[in-house]
This record gives sequence, C-alpha cells and structure tokens, in this order.
Amino acid sequence: VQLQASGGGLVQAGGSLRLSCAASKSIFSINVMGWYRQAPGKQRELVARIRSDNSTNYAGSVKGRFTISRDNAKNTVYLQMNSLKADDTAVYYCAADEEIRGYLSRSWGQGTLVTVSS
Repeated sequence: VQLQASGGGLVQAGGSLRLSCAASKSIFSINVMGWYRQAPGKQRELVARIRSDNSTNYAGSVKGRFTISRDNAKNTVYLQMNSLKADDTAVYYCAADEEIRGYLSRSWGQGTLVTVSS
C-alpha cells in the first residue's frame, strides 16, 4: 500500500493541527495503521496506532491531546493534535502494517513536518 501524509505546518504552542494519511487502497482489512514521529537527532517513535477493530494505543506523551481515527470509506487515517507543545516538533510519518502471505509487512508514507513554536 502507498501512503500519502499531509497536514503538517507551523503552529504556535497550544494550537491544533490535523494530519491525514491517504492510502492507495482500501484500509478496511489493514491490521494496524499508525503515526510515528522523528525529531531532529532522535529515533523514530510511535505516536498512536489504530487497529482494524478501531482499538487504539497512544504514546504517554500525547495521551489526552492527540486522537487517531480512521475513515474506511475514504481510505484515510487522521491524527488530530491539540494543545501542541514545542516538544511535538518532528517529522510525522504514517505507517500501515498488513499481513501479506502470512507475513506482516509495514509500509511508510513520506512524512510531513510539524513545527510548534513556543
């Protein structure tokens, strides 16, 4: 599956952004879709993920501020980010984990930059 992330930009601390991840095919049967981020000089980390049954997981640092959701009809996953902090500045990547011939395969989108000014 090919993924196209969008929605990043420059926002002041306390503000909000919504990221979108559009998939090239139906996401209905994709096991897990997630958002990851990588800040300068740091490793890529999980931000949030949503399974095919709509169960979700969040990193502790974003819990209560970010919400991940999926729209199967639009083949799109969203990340609503509220109360943004300077520490949220990073390139955000979406990923899809799908089972192909018995193996779990991960696809990445190209990343979208989120910059939060303090």
